[in-house]
Amino acid sequence: MMFRSEQLLPMSFHQKKHPNLERLLIKAKPIQLDPSSKVVILSDLHMGNGGRRDEFRRNADLVRTMLSGYYLPGKYSLVLNGDIEELLKFPLESITEQWGMFFDLFLQFEKNGFFWKTWGNHDSDLLEEKGYKLAPWLVESLKFHYGNDTMLLFHGHQASILLWETYPLVSRAIVLFLRYVAKPAGIRNFSSAYNSRRRFAIEKSIYEFSNQAKIVSIIGHTHRPLFESLSRVDFLNFRIEELCRAFPQAHPEKRKEIEEKILALKEELDTCYRQGKKIGLRSGLYNNITIPSVFNSGCTIGKRGITALEIDGNKIRLVYWFNGKQSRKFISSRDNRPKELGRTGFSRIVLNEDSLDYVFTRLRLLS
Repeated sequence: MMFRSEQLLPMSFHQKKHPNLERLLIKAKPIQLDPSSKVVILSDLHMGNGGRRDEFRRNADLVRTMLSGYYLPGKYSLVLNGDIEELLKFPLESITEQWGMFFDLFLQFEKNGFFWKTWGNHDSDLLEEKGYKLAPWLVESLKFHYGNDTMLLFHGHQASILLWETYPLVSRAIVLFLRYVAKPAGIRNFSSAYNSRRRFAIEKSIYEFSNQAKIVSIIGHTHRPLFESLSRVDFLNFRIEELCRAFPQAHPEKRKEIEEKILALKEELDTCYRQGKKIGLRSGLYNNITIPSVFNSGCTIGKRGITALEIDGNKIRLVYWFNGKQSRKFISSRDNRPKELGRTGFSRIVLNEDSLDYVFTRLRLLS
């Protein structure tokens, strides 16, 4: 008889090293995926009041266009994985007044299969809001069952012991500071998304938990896209190494193509390192063998575009949506070119894609 990963856990898992994450796995709402399942996962919209301090405003039209013009007609279900409303800086009434039409759009995805919404550290006060329109679809965590394997979806702040244990005590002080001091002064909020050390520690904790439980965790919170536990820098390094290994055996005509790919990848890697100096760049690798147990959908408040995760049958993808006139060049592992959505001016590119069967096979064999 086969057991799901949360039903039969290794002994080390029961040492309570990650009690908050264990609780999420046990209590998560279960959803069974089948070969026809299609799901898009977004996180960290940080919807505000539409004013100049509203980080969602920059990409609101892009989010609306891709959801209504691509994912809804494409029969995708939708998961919003935390920090959708920015309640630390804005009251819910002002957010609803500005972006209420998005709530109706979100609910339309139920006809494709399902719609669910988890809460994060910036919108957990929704649990206390009476009359919140999306309350019936609000959960702390979800678990997708793919055959006998499990994907756990949660925002990610639960991996921070300090944040989790002190949040009820300090949340009101944080709200007052952000709304009445930081926001008027233009101070960026003090989130793990802007702290390289903290986000790395959170990702590492989730990585350890996922490997012990032999599950895949899908998170948000840090605003950093991860595919198979790899950051963009790690992925570029691995891809360059793969091409260098392929070069000696390649046909002379193919070698020129490989050289051009390596040059393009090096240029993007240099850009990542230059930008990384501003925030203290850290690798996404947590040990010598990378286990594909952590995925992160990134965020929708990027200056140049947004990232999302897609599950399409037996495939999982990290995709990037952007205005082609504003985006910097991205190199895709599949060498895909951006595809514009109709004549909207918005384009989608697949940054990385793999088989879920491969992901779980590698997870079982290496963890």
